[in-house]
Amino acid sequence: MTALSTEWSRAIGLAAPIVNAPMGGVAGGALAAAVSRAGGLGMIGIGSAGSAAQLDEQLHHLGGAVPFGIGLVDWVIERQPAMLTAAIAAEPALLCISFGDDYSWVARAHDAGIAAATQVGDVRAAVRAAEAGVDVVIARGAEGGGHGQPSVGTLPLLAAVLDRLTVPVLAAGGISSGRALAAVLAAGAAGAWLGTALAACTETLLSVAGRHALLAAVDTDTVITRVFDIAQRYPWPAAVPERVLRNSFSDRWQDHEEELRLDEDARDALAAAIAKGDHRLAPINAGQGVAMLRDIRPVAKVIDQLCAEASQQLRRWAAP
Repeated sequence: MTALSTEWSRAIGLAAPIVNAPMGGVAGGALAAAVSRAGGLGMIGIGSAGSAAQLDEQLHHLGGAVPFGIGLVDWVIERQPAMLTAAIAAEPALLCISFGDDYSWVARAHDAGIAAATQVGDVRAAVRAAEAGVDVVIARGAEGGGHGQPSVGTLPLLAAVLDRLTVPVLAAGGISSGRALAAVLAAGAAGAWLGTALAACTETLLSVAGRHALLAAVDTDTVITRVFDIAQRYPWPAAVPERVLRNSFSDRWQDHEEELRLDEDARDALAAAIAKGDHRLAPINAGQGVAMLRDIRPVAKVIDQLCAEASQQLRRWAAP
């Protein structure tokens, strides 16, 4: 692997300053293991439909890979507190809980010797997280795929958060190339939090059809929406929509959310499509860097290429 590191990545024993975003339904134990073995920090993600049993199942797929992390959603663990207990018992190197205002879990993580992380979408949230004792803050820009607060672009958010915090800050949102990785590292990020860039890899939980849909997408094929959460009756906060690939369902129901709440047939059709993996209706989370995806490859090859390209860019910028 091409040498690329930051003070933070070296301190926690990583060979690359890369963490995979804990994408629910995509980032299972196999992906986490592959990222960790490739030199990054692999994260298992348990999303909206997750459970403690699902987390336990994915932990078994790690295959002894260390270090690893776990990413959870605030409102999900509020409903299922056993999930937080199970995550702490697994002794990850990093526990990330996002999209809520309750930071009581930070003390529990610290008591177990686990570093705490959270994703933020603006400076105010970043400051609050640091004040609550969070060890690593993820500055997630509006370009990012999946759920998040789409308020500020990645580079402006990263720069502003770095100016305010002393804890390590990871950059997230639209980082799907070596150039983008180099840009956030040059700006001062402690590492990159990658979702879409790794979503089409062979080790993800995403179906083959879903991976090919990502490869076929162009840069304007994503949309920020709440329609899939509304149809599935997930209680995501209104301020935290998700960025997905546009499809027939999002085109039909975008800006018609109240009508969708009352349409049982539409909700049933979506549920059936999700069960079948029919992405003409079923959602696929994707950020604005999706057009940079070229093929379906193992994680190790993607990380190696990203690091090699970023190193090349950083050397060029450093040249007199």
